[in-house]
Parts: sequence; structure tokens; C-alpha cells
Amino acid sequence: MSDSEDLIKLSARDAVQLLEIGEVTPLELIDAALARIAKVDGDVNALPTLCPERAREAAQNLPPAPEDKRGWLGGLPVAIKDMMEVEGVRTTYASPIYKDFVPGFSHPMVEKLEANGGLVLAKSNTPEFAAGASTFNEVFGKTRNPWNTSLTAGGSSGGSAVALATGQIWLAHGSDHGGSLRGPGSHNSVVGMRPSPGRVTRGTIDNLFSVSSVEGPMARDVPDLALFLDAIAGRDDRDPLTIHPPARSFFETTMEALAKGRDAAPRRIGFTTSFGGKVPVASAVKDMVTAAAQRFAGLGTIVDAAHPDLGEIDEAFQIIRAQVFAVEHENHVAEHRDLVKADVIWNTEKGLNQTPQQLAWADRERAAYYGRVLAFFRTYDLLLCPVMAVPPFDVNWRYQDTIDGVKLENYIAGSLTTSAISMTACPALSVPAGFDEYGRPIGLQIVGRPQDEAGVLAAGALFEQMTGLADLLPIDPRPGEVPPI
Repeated sequence: MSDSEDLIKLSARDAVQLLEIGEVTPLELIDAALARIAKVDGDVNALPTLCPERAREAAQNLPPAPEDKRGWLGGLPVAIKDMMEVEGVRTTYASPIYKDFVPGFSHPMVEKLEANGGLVLAKSNTPEFAAGASTFNEVFGKTRNPWNTSLTAGGSSGGSAVALATGQIWLAHGSDHGGSLRGPGSHNSVVGMRPSPGRVTRGTIDNLFSVSSVEGPMARDVPDLALFLDAIAGRDDRDPLTIHPPARSFFETTMEALAKGRDAAPRRIGFTTSFGGKVPVASAVKDMVTAAAQRFAGLGTIVDAAHPDLGEIDEAFQIIRAQVFAVEHENHVAEHRDLVKADVIWNTEKGLNQTPQQLAWADRERAAYYGRVLAFFRTYDLLLCPVMAVPPFDVNWRYQDTIDGVKLENYIAGSLTTSAISMTACPALSVPAGFDEYGRPIGLQIVGRPQDEAGVLAAGALFEQMTGLADLLPIDPRPGEVPPI
């Protein structure tokens, strides 16, 4: 098989299988991806930095496959978000401060990925320091949604999501604090998982003991995502919170669930569209999530309208997030204020000006909320809810500031559907649920018990099989108009 258009349409798992039997080579996949990037990326700006020679050299020097082949990619090209270092490759963090930075080292996750036969071919676009509901920055510009290039790709892993949807790459890395991986998944009709903290190493960051932000996999469908999670998950002594992988691979348990069908369906799930009215959500999203939840009833699952009480977790999230920004960006703001965007300055200064009493209250509030979440999971196997509160909006907006008639105070306020889940530390998957009347993608969020990625992936794979939406990918970018609000 050598036709590049056929190769880019392959699933990641099929491409890896062809690599294993020698029917296709890593160099052929690199060339196919580069041809696709040259054809479509000018319309969407998803992969602004390429490193083909590095990938070709790595293809000639692949490490040996592990005995059990868990997570083995066999020379498959992948994309890394431009927040993560790749040795010898320009890594800007989407900031003018680092626009010419070329690291002499790779992030520990990249090291693990390459040890499992992944070939880094590109860096994907992101908002400055991965802070934002839309992917744009002063270094590379805007990333556009391929379903309608007048719309946002979401943030902050927008470049990765768009590269997957358009077939420029088979697997792409993302990161997630308040929804940065799940949101772009929803907006671009691809899948993205926020794994449990510790499932994937965060490297050697300054806030090593915080569980707020995680690294995670993105793909065109759930089985491919499970394969990618196997390739990057595991213990790393440089990250004290990392955990060992489960006895069985995520890919194996996901494929087993698909083979079993309804016998692998969750017993009982709770779903909500707005957490009892606590979260403003567009009517199109509410309708889509309700219909998606009811699909599980066709598998014999009991489907109840139920959710844990959020309490004041929205305020607690903003306090804890601001503390993370203070750790990560105090020096950036102090030394390069003129080169730092307003949202990052605001979040950082909020953290620096908070009182010990505020931080203490936020931790207590989060602990109480986690107790309510655990109580919920004593009755329910999964929680289903919206990923994003709105469909993709105008690519020129930082965020949509009014949702369901509610005016938002800041860009973070619109992410409560995902940030409230981040505060549980539970694994969460964004999987395509359908399209609204204007053809805009809408995602379903599947949240599982603590560290139960396997259960979340199984449910996501069964849901995806019912919808058939993954079969629509990859697509060519499509121009369009911005729909009315």
C-alpha cells in the first residue's frame, strides 16, 4: 500500500498492524502525512512546526518492540502539542518569549512515546501557555475548525484536534487543565481523554505535586485513543504522582468491550445537561446530550437523570487554577509583562493576590465535592454530561461571553462543564455525539470512577459504534459562515 490518500485514511491501529507485517513502512507514512499537511493545513493552521528529518532519522533507528507489544506504535508519526519539549525541535509554548526556543532535551512523555515506536513529525498549535478557549497566539496565529473554517477549533489543544479531523496525523497529544483536551475534541468531532492524574507523566514541571493539569491522548476514534494511552501511560520517577499501568492494556480491554457489545455495557448511568441549572448550557447541547444518554438504554443500561451536587466548585476551581498560574507564570509576568497576554496576567495576579484563607476554603470545598462524587459512583457506573456548554463559535472571539442568556465574568467561567470534572480527578472522555442544525460538532463527556480509564473507554467505544460518527473522518476543510447566536 503506497497511495498517500489511502494511508491517511487508515486508523492508527490498522497502520500499526501494517507496519508490523511490513506492508507499509514508517517512511511511507511520514511522506503520506507530509503530503496531507501540504494539502490542507494552509486552510486550518493546525501544525505550524514540522520536523520531517528528525522523524525520518528516528524511523531508521526504531527501538525494539516490547515483548507484549503494549502501546507499540512501530514507526507511526504523531503530533505533539507545542507546550511540550521535543529535542532539537522549535518549542514556543505559543509565547513570543519563547518564539525561537529549541530545547536540547525531550519531555519524559516524549521519551516514553519514542521508546514505544512513535515518530514525532509535528508540533500542534495552542493558545499562549495553553490558556484559552480558542486556539490563537502571536507566534503562529489562529487555528480554524475544519467543519467550518469561520469557527474556532477550541482550546487549548485545538491544533491537535484539527490535525486529526483533517487526516494530517493519526494520533496527537494534548493537555488538559480545565478542559483543554476535551473541548477541542468536542468542537472538532474527534476523541480526547483527560486521564486520571498520574496516568501519564507531566515531566519535571514546577507544580509536580498538583493534580490540576494532565497530559493525555487524542485520536479519531476510541480504540486508537486506547492504543495511544498505552504508549504514553506508566510510572516515571521524575513525576512523583505517576502510577503503574493496569495489568491489561487499555487497547485490549477496549476491543474486548466492542466484541462483547451489550454484554459490556454499563449497568447504570446518571446524566445531566446543566447540573441542575447550575451551569448555563446552550439548548442545542442539552438536546444532544439527552439524546446521546438515551442511546445507552438501547444497550440495556438503566439511564437516570442524576448528578453529584457541584456546591461551589466553580469558585474553588478558579482559586486553585490561579494558584497554578502563580507557580507557572509569576516570573513570566514579572520579567516579560509586555509579551504576556492579558488572560495569563489576570490569572497569575489573581493567584498572587489570593489569601491563605481562600486557598484553605478551596481545598475544603474540593474535598467535600469529591466525597459527593464518590457517593454518586456508589450508585452509578458513569456520569454523562456536556463537554462544552456551546457549539463552536466565531474563530475571531476569545470565548463566547454569553451562554443561555447568562453573561460570563471571564473566559474560564464558560468551562464549568469540564473544569468541574477536572476537580474530581476522575478520568473523562470527550466523544462525538452529533451536529447541530448548522453542522457544528457537539460532544458527549463520559466520566468514570477514579482511575477507571478502562471503563470509560469501553463505554465510549460502544457509544461510538452506535453513532458511526468516527466513519466521517478524515475531512477536507470546509469554508462557511458564522451561525447566529
